[in-house]
Amino acid sequence: MGFRDANVPDHVCCLKKSLYGLKQAPRAWYQRFTDFVAYLLLYVDDILLVTSSANLRATIMSHLAKEFAMKDLGPLSFFLGISVKHHKDTMFLSQQAYAQEIIERVSMSSCNHVHTPVDTHAKLSASVGANFHDPTLYRSLAGALQYLTFTRPDISYAVQQICIHMHAPKSDHWNALKRIIRYIQGTTSFGLTLGPSPTPQLTAYTDADWAGCPNTRRSTSLYCVYYGDKLISWSSKRQATISRSSAEAEYRGVANVVAEVCWLRNLLLELQRPLSRATLVYCDNVSAIYLSGNPVQHQRTKHIELDIHFVREKV
Repeated sequence: MGFRDANVPDHVCCLKKSLYGLKQAPRAWYQRFTDFVAYLLLYVDDILLVTSSANLRATIMSHLAKEFAMKDLGPLSFFLGISVKHHKDTMFLSQQAYAQEIIERVSMSSCNHVHTPVDTHAKLSASVGANFHDPTLYRSLAGALQYLTFTRPDISYAVQQICIHMHAPKSDHWNALKRIIRYIQGTTSFGLTLGPSPTPQLTAYTDADWAGCPNTRRSTSLYCVYYGDKLISWSSKRQATISRSSAEAEYRGVANVVAEVCWLRNLLLELQRPLSRATLVYCDNVSAIYLSGNPVQHQRTKHIELDIHFVREKV
C-alpha cells in the first residue's frame, strides 16, 4: 500500500498476481484463464465441465490441474444453489432447498398453499393501497424469487409483476408476493428436466399482455423456447414503449423471441451443433403473423417498422 518507485514516480504497477477482494482480481483471473483455453463456460471460480467421453474429460482435467490449482468434485450434483439429479440419460434441475429457505425467511412454513402464483382477477397498481412498512424485506424477497426462476418458469410472470414495484412497494404488492410464496410452499419439488432430444430443433412460443400495466399502460412480452421437447429459455418482461394496438404489442413480442432464437442458434453453432432446420415461432395474433410476411408497408405500421424488418429478414 502506497508503494512508489523513486525513479519513475508516475508509473502504475501492473500486478502479476492478484488477490481476492482487489478490483484487478476478476480481470486477472479471466485473462489468465482465456490465455490457457479457448472456450469454457465458468462462473467466477466454479466450473462445470461437459465432455463427449470420459477419456476426454480426464485429459482436460489433467491439463487444467497442471495449469491451475483446482479440485475435481466428481459428477455434477449441486451448482450455485441448483440441485442436479441424474436419471438414466436425463438431469433434473431443482432449487428445492433454496425455495425452503425463502419460505422459512418469512416464517410461512405452515401456510396453506394455493394452486396459482398470481390472482388473475386483479392487476397490481403502483398507487393503490398503503405503503409497505419494510421495503428492504420486500426487495430482498423479490430478488430471491428472481433467482428461483432459474428452474421455475411457472412463476416468471408473477415475479416480474412484483419486481416492477420494488422502488415503492405497497401492501397489495406484499400480499401478491406472499401469494407466490404460498404457491411455492406446495410446489417446492418442481424443477426442469434436461436430456437428449430425438428432434434437435428450436421451437418458440410468444404472447403479449396488451396494455396490461394499469399505471403506464405498457404491455408485457412473454416467450418460451424449446430445444426438441425440453424448455431451455423463457422470459416475461414489460415492453419499453407503449403499444397502440394489440398487433403492435404482439409483434414486439415476436421480435424479442426472434432475437433470442438467433442468439441460441449462434450458440449451438459455436458448440458445433448447428441446426439444419428453420426455427418455428408460434404467435396467436393474426395481424402480427400477416405483418411477418406482408412486404407492403403502410402508414399504420411505420412506428414499428424496425421490428417488422428485423423479423421479416429472419423469415
